[in-house]
Amino acid sequence: MPAIANGKFVILGGASQIGSHIAEQLLAGGAREVVLLDNLSLGSAEPLQPLLADPRCRFVRGDVLRLNELFDPMAGADGVFAVAGIMASTILENPWMSLDVNIRGVQNALEACRYQKVPKIVLSSSAGVYGVMQDDAVTEDTPLRWQAAPPQLVLYSASKIIGESLAQMAHARGGPQWVALRYSAVYGPRQHRRAVMGGHIAESCLRVRRGEGPFIDGDGRQVQDYVYVGDVARANLMAMQSEVSGEGINIVGGEDTSQARIVELVLQAAGSSVTPEYRPYVVTRLPPVTKVGLNREKALRLLGWEPEVSIEQGVRNVLRWVDADLAQSV
Repeated sequence: MPAIANGKFVILGGASQIGSHIAEQLLAGGAREVVLLDNLSLGSAEPLQPLLADPRCRFVRGDVLRLNELFDPMAGADGVFAVAGIMASTILENPWMSLDVNIRGVQNALEACRYQKVPKIVLSSSAGVYGVMQDDAVTEDTPLRWQAAPPQLVLYSASKIIGESLAQMAHARGGPQWVALRYSAVYGPRQHRRAVMGGHIAESCLRVRRGEGPFIDGDGRQVQDYVYVGDVARANLMAMQSEVSGEGINIVGGEDTSQARIVELVLQAAGSSVTPEYRPYVVTRLPPVTKVGLNREKALRLLGWEPEVSIEQGVRNVLRWVDADLAQSV
């Protein structure tokens, strides 16, 4: 499988939080060329400037919905990371465009890989493929539970399942080997605000620095599984270099953390005594749950991956990023 050192890699959705961290680790791993392809519809190229200062890294303005714009960047590529996608919170605003990106975008990526003979693609999937969590442990074989989910989550979950199925079908027809990584709530530096749960950590840090109380929804007992973006990027590189193909794999923290605990960690990291502000829980993606139970045994068994950044350290890292961002805006 493709080695990172001296390889050429294309990141679709390269201006995203996850995409930029993958690029960072590829460059650190000795990649010969890293191409960041993005249409910038949900961000800007400004955060990429430190990466683009490296002559091995270049930005291409392109759209996964335009197949012809993918061929040239993928020429001679050793691997592709398909990160571009629309989240459940955005699907509510524009369902047709969102489904197009999550489904047709993946199909175009697979077709361009086949045409350019790219050997492997790593797809950014989601733990959303399981829908509403229940009391049992969630492994890669857990079916989609959609009946109690809000419609935007059902559409998002189904689009990710379809994306994985397209990869399976494309490989059977001569397309690239593939691995789909199913993330839980990704958080960390360069946090995009569209991520409802991961974004809450950054929002809490920002409010505390402004002397405002961080929000707690409902009673704060609802939990989420958080995974640090640096660990997610590392999983992408490990999946690319592995012999594993045709698998969906949970890339998750493996621990349930309540929203109240997150706020507590933010206040501790900031050395702040502001009082949290409680507000009614509004269902944005999922009904509140007090157990998630995502299992990450398969990632350890197949990839040798497990998270390295604890939620405590991750919150401190987000706070430092928020502080740096605030300092630049002064």
